[in-house]
Amino acid sequence: MGSILVTGATGNVGKHVVNYLNGRDSDVVVAGNDIQELEKSYPGMKAVKLDFEDPSTFEEALHGVDRVFLMRPPQIGDAEVFRPFVEAMKAQSVRLVSFLSLMGVERNPFPPHHKIEKMIEEASIPYAHIRPGFFMQNLTGVHAEEIRNDREIFIPAGNSKVSFIDAEDIGKAIAHVLLHPDAHQRVAYTLTGPEALDYVDIANQLTLLTGKKITYAKPSMLHYRSRYINERGLSPEYVNVTMALYLMTRLGTAKAITHTFKELTGDEPRTFFEFAKAHLHEFERKAD
Repeated sequence: MGSILVTGATGNVGKHVVNYLNGRDSDVVVAGNDIQELEKSYPGMKAVKLDFEDPSTFEEALHGVDRVFLMRPPQIGDAEVFRPFVEAMKAQSVRLVSFLSLMGVERNPFPPHHKIEKMIEEASIPYAHIRPGFFMQNLTGVHAEEIRNDREIFIPAGNSKVSFIDAEDIGKAIAHVLLHPDAHQRVAYTLTGPEALDYVDIANQLTLLTGKKITYAKPSMLHYRSRYINERGLSPEYVNVTMALYLMTRLGTAKAITHTFKELTGDEPRTFFEFAKAHLHEFERKAD
């Protein structure tokens, strides 16, 4: 078989895809915008620059490749940006593309992931869409600032429940799919953690682990949008995509629990408590 191209190789999911593929009888090509970061992160591994907005980077990235892990960089909200790369994968006769999508996206046309899924399918490329629930890493990433500084979770999800999943588990499942491409053709897998929690549950678990009282602020959509754009300085395009996801969450689209992760890997998915305990330092102020 040919090589496996991992896009977003230094990202939350991509790095775990690489780690689980590495040394398992597969040649891995790591791709991203920053070639120096890739070479530093993966010494001795083939690294290529890939910019979805620059088709001149496609040929080298896809050279010798027959399987692709595809993820959408958060800053790209327009699904049409990916059409030239999808066409390039088709011309390469890729055996399988595993696209990192979203849980429930088949019923939600608003996020760009929905259109990208359809684009891949219409190109007749063999695919295995991966539709995970919300990442546990969202709480150690973009939302950690309020947890550390204000001791609150500032997410406009109302009272909804979420079946959070660890990005490492997502990466492990994707690696399994890419290593067995003939067994995963034209399928979509919804991956979740083992339980559905609301953000009060999350706040209570973090309170227990940190020893500091952490609450769920439950902001309105407009309050969230204002803070994340005007105070946090995030792009309106990015914030609008997250708002669409939280709106769907309020409608109950993120609470389902599947057993797909265990069916694919044979392992149990990590609980949020286990994840938070392992990442405790990311929830605490530097001065604490």
